[in-house]
Amino acid sequence: MGTSLHPPQLITNSRTLYLVWVPADPDAVAKLVPEGLTPAAARTCYINQYVVEGADLTSSDGEETFGAYSLTYLGADLAGLDTEVGVPARWWTHYYNSSDVMSRYAREHGVPAGEPGRTTLDLDGDTLVATTHIDGRPIIRTTARVSIGTPQRAVGQLRYITRRDDEFISGRYAYVCDIAEHFEVQSFEFLDSTHPTYQLRPADPLQITFGFYTPSMSFVYPGGEGPLGSEHGS
Repeated sequence: MGTSLHPPQLITNSRTLYLVWVPADPDAVAKLVPEGLTPAAARTCYINQYVVEGADLTSSDGEETFGAYSLTYLGADLAGLDTEVGVPARWWTHYYNSSDVMSRYAREHGVPAGEPGRTTLDLDGDTLVATTHIDGRPIIRTTARVSIGTPQRAVGQLRYITRRDDEFISGRYAYVCDIAEHFEVQSFEFLDSTHPTYQLRPADPLQITFGFYTPSMSFVYPGGEGPLGSEHGS
């Protein structure tokens, strides 16, 4: 079942933690990327753990709204589809949203929105703990040292590839955010070896290749969609 909402939808002032890392099992990650797409050479993976604190921070209105929600999604970096130099396109493998409306909206756009999930981001002093809960159990936990300091403005587009009706769709998600001045990952744990996300667990020792925390990120969801390879989806 879909929703009555029309794309794109605007999300503002989300608190967001974003990481890219080298996985422990590159072959398992490569198998999650479908034929027709090419995983990044290093088989790097990504995760976004974020929280939207209020319903008035989204543009959805009417009988159905996203409401306040939290979300964790993760997947694999792709080769050959960069939005700009050093910013790869990405393939979603797992998606856990606390908002049923948003999960249905995402599925309409080919996102593999699975069972409901809840994500918390707790900042205590300079320690940030982001935890993904599924079925009441913590599954992924990130601990980072953060200092907001003088935030740095960042703008651009993230590109995610989905599949609808056996066709790859390219979606460009424009964003504006203010990145914390200091950010250092202390630990990144996949807590349940029986959960499907465990296939993307990080290598030991941990190799984080990119990451940030922002107390304020705004983006469209989605925007700039089109069949992969078309003018709109290039």
